[in-house]
Amino acid sequence: MRFLSLIFFVSISSTASFSQILPDTLGIQNEVLDSLYINEVQNRREPDKVLHAEPLYIDLIRDLGARKGEAEWNIGMGLTDRLHYDSYELLVEYEFAPINRLGVEFEVPVTIFTPNSRHVNGSLPSNRVESFKSALQWSFFVSEQYKTTLALGFIHELELVDLRNMEARNFLKGHVYNPFFIAAKRWGNNFHTLLYTGPRLENHRNSSHLTTTYQVNSNLHYMLPGTRNFIGIEFNKEFIHQEFDMVIRPQMRVGITDNFLVGIVTGIPVNRTNERLSSFIRLIYEPKHRG
Repeated sequence: MRFLSLIFFVSISSTASFSQILPDTLGIQNEVLDSLYINEVQNRREPDKVLHAEPLYIDLIRDLGARKGEAEWNIGMGLTDRLHYDSYELLVEYEFAPINRLGVEFEVPVTIFTPNSRHVNGSLPSNRVESFKSALQWSFFVSEQYKTTLALGFIHELELVDLRNMEARNFLKGHVYNPFFIAAKRWGNNFHTLLYTGPRLENHRNSSHLTTTYQVNSNLHYMLPGTRNFIGIEFNKEFIHQEFDMVIRPQMRVGITDNFLVGIVTGIPVNRTNERLSSFIRLIYEPKHRG
């Protein structure tokens, strides 16, 4: 009996020790994977660059601290349930870095409208090519020591009229100007925060009135150990004429290959008067970097 008791005690002790060792071993392996991936992004090339998680809906012009030769193609597809109709969004986007820390982007978004069960006569807008969008983003502060990047940028959009009203002499609806500021920080190896904020100024043709919307987009992401995959959330906030609106966007990004990723986003509006749930998918392709 004493012999059996001794074997039982040794077995329990061994199991407990193994259960303590296993999580420690996995933790060490994950930490090594994180360090290797961060080292690949940050330390193996010049100039300095900090690994940050990029939001998927209001995305950046280019990676913060972009290096010369980096490029990316995006195709975005979204569906939004509005009060009296549904809107389908499609965008094609190309971004690249002509020099270190400067990103350039060109984008063409298209919106198509279809009736839903709440549709009433006359409530369906015309399909349209929204605009021709061009943008710049300059990372003026990059610190690997503090895991922080600060950037300034500017977006200009040539807004187009609805397709049914488009004519050779009457295709331009107006201009949109959007200067913005970005502050991003990585906490440890896996947690990422980012603030993207600035005014959106709309100037319609044949009108001297300037419509101003102030945007504040805050983000929190957790990047899975040793990968580019993440889960996170965007808080897209707008202030216009002393009114406040916000859409909460849970999201995830999954790497399919080394240079192809898929982002999935769900939109949950706080105010559901005009907009209800939405979904968005972003396909991301990064050609091989030629620095």
